[in-house]
Amino acid sequence: MDLDGQLILVDKAPEWTSFDVVNKLRYALRVKKIGHAGTLDPLATGLLLVGVGKYTKRLGELQGLDKTYEGEIEIGKTTPSYDLETEFDSETDSSHITEDQIYQAAARLSGDLEQIPPTYSAVRVGGERAYKAAREKRDIKIQPRHVTVYAFDITGIDGSIVSFNIKCSKGTYIRSMASDFGEELGVGAYLKSLRRTSIGDYEVKDAFPIEYWVEKYRVS
Repeated sequence: MDLDGQLILVDKAPEWTSFDVVNKLRYALRVKKIGHAGTLDPLATGLLLVGVGKYTKRLGELQGLDKTYEGEIEIGKTTPSYDLETEFDSETDSSHITEDQIYQAAARLSGDLEQIPPTYSAVRVGGERAYKAAREKRDIKIQPRHVTVYAFDITGIDGSIVSFNIKCSKGTYIRSMASDFGEELGVGAYLKSLRRTSIGDYEVKDAFPIEYWVEKYRVS
């Protein structure tokens, strides 16, 4: 089957990096030109767009599309990575936080924002990836970036667990959204789970696990 110019919609599983997915497909499909449009953190799941052959030229425009996510934030606890990749480093009683305060915090984090990406991220600072300096416990200064959060909807509250849907512009870090959410509430927070549900008009309901694509296109 000729894969040149194909776009593959992968439903990424947890623990896989976006590079892992591309690498797996590269070897299974025996293609040289392959890439993805928009990194997903290892612990996140959901839609990853993978371009093959001539389609790699279009990945830049796909990266610029708006994205939607669903997930859970736990308030009252923090981690250095803003998710479960690192151990908890603080815990604060959040039992006094009201539902109204939660909705107001989400509203304040909607619209045009100046967001600082996580130190545990692939952002380059002085020519190196920020996560490298973070893992080596070196202090770095990451510059804020302009992002737009079109919607930050609270979909459920169960004790300290807050469920949400977010629609945002490219370059938005949902882990930073979780951390900033905790700061707004004064008790800290981290991203407990995350799933990307769409990129532009592409939706995760139309995607398949990597095993499906490997079996469909595998070159024997």
